[in-house]
Amino acid sequence: MAAPELQQGTLDLLVLTTLHAGPMHGWAISRRIQQQSGEVLRVGQGSLYPALYRLEERGLVRAEWGISDEGRRAKFYQLSAAGRRALARESEAWRQYSGAVNLVLEGAGI
Repeated sequence: MAAPELQQGTLDLLVLTTLHAGPMHGWAISRRIQQQSGEVLRVGQGSLYPALYRLEERGLVRAEWGISDEGRRAKFYQLSAAGRRALARESEAWRQYSGAVNLVLEGAGI
């Protein structure tokens, strides 16, 4: 089965959720999403960095330069206070939405 394509709102939620664990650079965010999803979700640079820039522009994440575990200069992202509030709202909305979809699937016997 091919990896599903992530929609913008879903990717933003996954990034915010991942950053809830603490500051990370882009590659670490991508890898953690992949690991946490059981290797199903893969987020490429072409999707991840526009999402990070969008979240930074909206004030939901902050970024600063640091040194990665590999000794390379990297931009580290972390949740802002507004990002934590947005994560709480969006994760609840996602739970309601996915629960409703599951109810429809179960009702159809799928």
